Amino acid sequence: ADVVADREGRTVKEGRVLKACAMKKDVFGGRQIHGVVVVTGFESDVFVANTLVVVYAKCGEFLDSRRLFDQIPERNIGEFYEKAVDLFKDMVGSGLRPDEFSLSNIINACTGLRDVSEGRKIHGYLVKHGYSSDPFSCNALVDMYSKVGDFDDAKAVFDQIIKPDIVSWNAVIAGCVLHEYNDTALELLVKMRRAGIKPNMFTLSSVLKACSGLGLQDLGQQFHSILIKSDIELDPFLCCGLIDIYSKCGEMEDATRVYNMMPEKELIAFNALLCGHSHNDNDIEALSLFVEEYRDGVGFNETTLLAVLNSAASLQVVNVSEQIHGLSLRTGFQSDPFVINSLIDSYAKCGSVEKARKVFDESPIADLATFTSLISAYAQSGQGEEAIKLYLIMQDLELKPDSFICSSLLNTSASLSAYEQGKQIHVHTLKFGLLSDTFTANSLVNMYARCGSIDDATRAFSEVPEKGIVSWSAMIGGFAQHGHGKEALSLFDDMLKDGIAPNNVTLVSVLCACNHAGLVTQAKQYFESMEEVFGIKPTQEHYACMIDILGRAGKLDEAMDLVNKMPFEANASVWGALLGAAKTHKNVDLGQIAAQKLMLLDPEKSGTHVLLANIYASAGLWENVADIRRLMKDSKVKKEPGMSWLEVKDKVYTFIVGDRSHSMTKEIYEKLEELMDLVGKEGYVPVLEIDLHNVKQSEKELLLSYHSEKLAVAFGLIATPARAPIRVKKNLRVCVDCHTFLKFVSKVVTREIIVRDINRFHHFRDGSWFEMVVVNMESVNGGGGRMGDVG
Repeated sequence: ADVVADREGRTVKEGRVLKACAMKKDVFGGRQIHGVVVVTGFESDVFVANTLVVVYAKCGEFLDSRRLFDQIPERNIGEFYEKAVDLFKDMVGSGLRPDEFSLSNIINACTGLRDVSEGRKIHGYLVKHGYSSDPFSCNALVDMYSKVGDFDDAKAVFDQIIKPDIVSWNAVIAGCVLHEYNDTALELLVKMRRAGIKPNMFTLSSVLKACSGLGLQDLGQQFHSILIKSDIELDPFLCCGLIDIYSKCGEMEDATRVYNMMPEKELIAFNALLCGHSHNDNDIEALSLFVEEYRDGVGFNETTLLAVLNSAASLQVVNVSEQIHGLSLRTGFQSDPFVINSLIDSYAKCGSVEKARKVFDESPIADLATFTSLISAYAQSGQGEEAIKLYLIMQDLELKPDSFICSSLLNTSASLSAYEQGKQIHVHTLKFGLLSDTFTANSLVNMYARCGSIDDATRAFSEVPEKGIVSWSAMIGGFAQHGHGKEALSLFDDMLKDGIAPNNVTLVSVLCACNHAGLVTQAKQYFESMEEVFGIKPTQEHYACMIDILGRAGKLDEAMDLVNKMPFEANASVWGALLGAAKTHKNVDLGQIAAQKLMLLDPEKSGTHVLLANIYASAGLWENVADIRRLMKDSKVKKEPGMSWLEVKDKVYTFIVGDRSHSMTKEIYEKLEELMDLVGKEGYVPVLEIDLHNVKQSEKELLLSYHSEKLAVAFGLIATPARAPIRVKKNLRVCVDCHTFLKFVSKVVTREIIVRDINRFHHFRDGSWFEMVVVNMESVNGGGGRMGDVG
């Protein structure tokens, strides 16, 4: 301990003496102390060595200063860069004039500090004192501008070099690649060869990155051949470049061959190959490679773990995510934000959102990226309410949302049909200036359309900065959903004139628009010309739309003929469309065929049984109705209970038939009785024939009176401001009686009522109504729904 204390004391004393020499610019005294340092063995002390570097620099002995600097075993580069810049300022201020060597080093220091502002000042000093043609300084300037400034400045300096050497060419080519000017990098390589400069490993490393960025596999292979012929040793960076280009071109066998030829497997090359497998969806190969190399001791870092987690997410193998989670805990990577976010994403895609939430809760980091990962996980797994709760926590922490979070929340609001919530997110996108992001703007259009506000959707569409296929499809789909068929088709024509080609989703919306506009002939033309005109083969969804169009128009034989001509087996959407058509036109035979197919595809779907029972009831076949009920009982098929809900002041209120659990039950039922009185005077008569219960007429009327959507609307009239639209969501289809009732209610209370059921939007205004099909043909599968089922 005494020896250590004595050594530390002498170190401090020598350091103080050296600092005094630096302050007085006493190079002679500094050299004497340097000699003592060498004799006493203190030249390896970092503190003393650093001080000696400063002494020589302060005294203008830059060669000796640099020589000492290079000999220091451990050095804080950033600190030295700062000292170098400070010394340069002192030197210029004291009237000393540094030479070219010193200036190039100062430029390198500015590059290390990423201080382009100071670098520009040094550049000015070079020009002022006539050093602008010095090759070392020019090369340093090209490197600095390439890495931390404007590449145009780098190119301008390079163009002024009379005879650029290999360092000059490498600096400017590397700068091109860094700024993704890959074409320019290859052009410069050609000029370099013409100038008689032979590329070295640094040149080819940059050129391989350029080929990779441009996807030029053949050219990359040519450079690979040059490397082999030139007998240039393939260092890890070159191997990494070759693996990268082969991977990006999908040639994983060649990438693997390059990796296997390496005498020693380096982590950088291992990661390049692993990421290549992951990006090319060779997820099993990626996981196998990781296991193999992990056993061989190649090692890993956060890049390795991210690639493995990405493959685990793609394969949905939660046990691999768990193992990587454990590995990150043991090795300290659990605090790396990228690993944390990848763990959350991987768990979520594997269906373990609870484990994703646990990673989030245990994370020491609570930044925007972490919140984004979990909010996206909740949104993708259909847990919209949890996504919103997490967003509220994020607001409490005063974290500013980005466009990705807002898009996720807008899509969540759309799936929940939560209009008020979606409006609040819209306000936040305005507040934080995120509507310039096209992705967010498209999500806003989709949200308003799916929440039943086509006017808001139209305004949002008009403000989309750059309208692409997603923008147009969202708005065309919105018009189709809301029954504005002609507007949707007119917009489709505008899209084609704008040079935007449609996709599958667009054409589904177009067919739905034809459906609601009653344009059967035009729908046939679109459907039959899809592949020829737009290069899109009709899918099950397009067939389901077309069959629904024909069925609604009463062309049942033509619809059945189209089913028989389909190039694949009809799915539930197709048979659901036929079952709906059979019910509309009271065609028992077709209803039986469609129902039997649906029962085979999804025997536990109660909506199929209920719709078939409705078809029998409409034809007066009450024995068949009873048989369906017995079949449901024997098969233990449970009818999904009808529920309606609406959002009032950020709170959701849910109702079922005859519900008396609400705190305002008395007021709700009084309002309902009042409405029954008012609509009765306007001509409303209960549609009793749709009720399948074998009870007296008075009991049927009572049952119909207390359907969930009627209760929800009555509550909405009490709880919302006068003239405000009432927006109700329902998990099943709205029955004919409720449909008729709400049409009359909209007139007597002068309110707009919007009901979104499993298949459609229903708008009621001033005693009139129109329907909008929800563009999601999976819901046509009997919809779990019914027209006339007790709601």
